[in-house]
Amino acid sequence: MSGPVAGTETDAAGWHARAEQLAFPTEAFVDGREVSSVEGTTRPTVDPATGRVLAHVAECGDKDVDAAVRAARAAFERGDWSRAHPRERKAVLLRLASLVEAHTAELALLDSLDAGKLISDTTAIDVPGSAAILAWYAESVDKVYGEVAPTAPTDLALISREPLGVVGAVVPWNYPLEMAVWKLAPALAAGNSVVLKPAEESPLSALRLARLASEAGLPDGVLNVVPGDGPTAGRALGLHPDVDVLTFTGSTAVGKLFLTYAGQSNMKQVWLECGGKSANVVFADTADLDAAADGVCAGIFTNQGQVCSANSRLLVERTVKDALLERVVERARAIVVGDPLDPRTTMGPLVSAEHADRVVDLVESGAAESRTVLGGGGVAGAPSTCFVQPTIFDDVPYDARIAREEVFGPVLAVFAFDDEDEAVRAANDTPYGLAASVWSDSLSRAHRVARRLRAGTVSVNTVDALDVTTPFGGFGQSGFGRDLSLHALDKFTALKTTWVAHG
Repeated sequence: MSGPVAGTETDAAGWHARAEQLAFPTEAFVDGREVSSVEGTTRPTVDPATGRVLAHVAECGDKDVDAAVRAARAAFERGDWSRAHPRERKAVLLRLASLVEAHTAELALLDSLDAGKLISDTTAIDVPGSAAILAWYAESVDKVYGEVAPTAPTDLALISREPLGVVGAVVPWNYPLEMAVWKLAPALAAGNSVVLKPAEESPLSALRLARLASEAGLPDGVLNVVPGDGPTAGRALGLHPDVDVLTFTGSTAVGKLFLTYAGQSNMKQVWLECGGKSANVVFADTADLDAAADGVCAGIFTNQGQVCSANSRLLVERTVKDALLERVVERARAIVVGDPLDPRTTMGPLVSAEHADRVVDLVESGAAESRTVLGGGGVAGAPSTCFVQPTIFDDVPYDARIAREEVFGPVLAVFAFDDEDEAVRAANDTPYGLAASVWSDSLSRAHRVARRLRAGTVSVNTVDALDVTTPFGGFGQSGFGRDLSLHALDKFTALKTTWVAHG
């Protein structure tokens, strides 16, 4: 299936029938062309819901990355994108946004099959959100102004923004299309060329996006996609001396590697959005515990808990803990774990058997250290080992593994607190600082606690609040730099001063 898809499927049978028609992109995309890897190697990409191999995708290595970087540099120097009129870049990106929207069913299926994501989410959130972000940055291109510095009357100091050159973008598997767009949209809007490495577990939608970008009119070499594993293709991008900036979303451990690679090579700028262990803090003055329970479940069970900003720690004022936990457990029991292509399913598989094994290991550790309230481990009789039950632990020690480590799965750790200071101390007791939530009907307390929490986004009486107009990123070992909003353009541009002494 290579063209736009008419209509929307409404049941699992319809989506599975549509999936059987898919033509999977399998080759890298370099300098406007589909190419095999230099060594001719491939890697299977697997449907985690069934264990079925979907396709064998080009496995790129150092030589492939080098070819992509050379193509990106040549395109940048050629100038048909980097020096194009802002209105021209805007028009191409708007066409790409429209093409993404027109191919919603196809792109949604690619992500659902490749990463186990719910089709109800990919069709309603991931693909429309990606199109909207592309359109938003397209519209921003001709609305970002330079500055004039205050100088003496005989001088004129102009401050302008220029694209950095070649951007290396390495993105994760939990939101394959959307995370790629988070990086690509501002980088391309600013006039850069990009070499994108999708996660080895989920390369398909990024490869399809590159072909749509070419169809939209993006010049050859401006967007290149090199599928491959992190230790090979990712490392090659991080070490490449002709990459000007590296932007990464993924684990903290890998983020630290990219900092090392930059120091070992050309001191390229590195922008990191890494792990999290976000706290959801519920105070007793929260009148609507049902709304809070809905938020708690959304904060940890959305996308099977595979969200960097997942609210995996629930801190509840002791006097309402039992009442809230009862509501959370009731909602968690109602979660339907199963086929991600069935719109009735509310939780699909984790991305891979290897990742599921790690999550189950942490669940077993939690069971030894805490009180199991719900779930615990894999799903008996599931079609693959990638399915993990929604799991809730109570009476969790603050030094337990599930209290300290990022699980990246549907596992909630619950803690009680007695006063505001204790809640803030516990919420901030983590090396991460990506997100947090606060529930309170007291306006002053909400502001006061939000100000004290060390997190890039604090959501009040909701969870994981997010919009293209607001920056997303964190503190500490959650990384630095911001995705989304006009602030994302800061990562992909350099300030230049032009000083004119005119007498």
